[in-house]
Amino acid sequence: MMTYGKIVLACASVLTACASHKCSDIAGSRCIGNTTDRIPRSIMPDPRVIEMGVAPNSLTADEQRAGWRLLFDGKTFDGWRGVGYDSVPSAHWKIENGTIRKLADGQVPRLPDGQPAAGGDLMTRDTFPDFELSWEWKISRAGNSGVKYNVSEEISMANAPNHAALGFEYQMLDDSLHEDNKVPSHRAGALYDLIPSNGTRVLKPVGEWNTSKIVFRGNHGEHWLNGNKLLEFELGTPRMDLLLARSKYRDIKGFAEKRAGHIVLQDHVDEVYFRSIKIRSL
Repeated sequence: MMTYGKIVLACASVLTACASHKCSDIAGSRCIGNTTDRIPRSIMPDPRVIEMGVAPNSLTADEQRAGWRLLFDGKTFDGWRGVGYDSVPSAHWKIENGTIRKLADGQVPRLPDGQPAAGGDLMTRDTFPDFELSWEWKISRAGNSGVKYNVSEEISMANAPNHAALGFEYQMLDDSLHEDNKVPSHRAGALYDLIPSNGTRVLKPVGEWNTSKIVFRGNHGEHWLNGNKLLEFELGTPRMDLLLARSKYRDIKGFAEKRAGHIVLQDHVDEVYFRSIKIRSL
């Protein structure tokens, strides 16, 4: 079996060989003018492997020493279930090519009455009080989704819709086309409906992978996107209490109480992909 290290070296050989030729199809595994140096498309690695030397859904030695753990192994839904379910609502969630794919509503199988099969947000079985969470995501054109945290399943199931988690939400959005781009606290990287992201935000184009991070320790929270800190907040402060009182969450008892909560991937109407989901306790 070819390892990622060998693939990286092989790719480097192809790029070197192509340097003196006019190449029209490097990504397709061949270099015009030098047909002897080829790598089959099926083993070409993700660009992240070449850039960082690490495969998606894996940990570096430094990350392992720092206490990181994967929440998604790239192959199974081990450690996950739907909010309010004992298992994953598989009509809406699939594993494809090392990613978790949330199907768009139009792709979800229909029941005999024409209604879509039941879905719901995807939730970790474990709960986490103080943590740093990192993940990669890419979204469809005009897409909308999010990652929720500090989630209480009990509170979520007590409020409609039952299988949609209630918790702080890191907004994921195609800011260029989705109508939510009109509301600053609904744009990508925001603490949804509470705090907008700042001007350091650099969002990748639709179809490209973004890297996001949440830091949540004690009453302190941070949102990061592609290496830039977007916002921070403190629970229990006058500022945060005012923001909550003006938000969609104002009537949900216990919503903002700090807890050991679930991490949740949102089941929205749009297609979105997740990978390299990892967490460490703080």
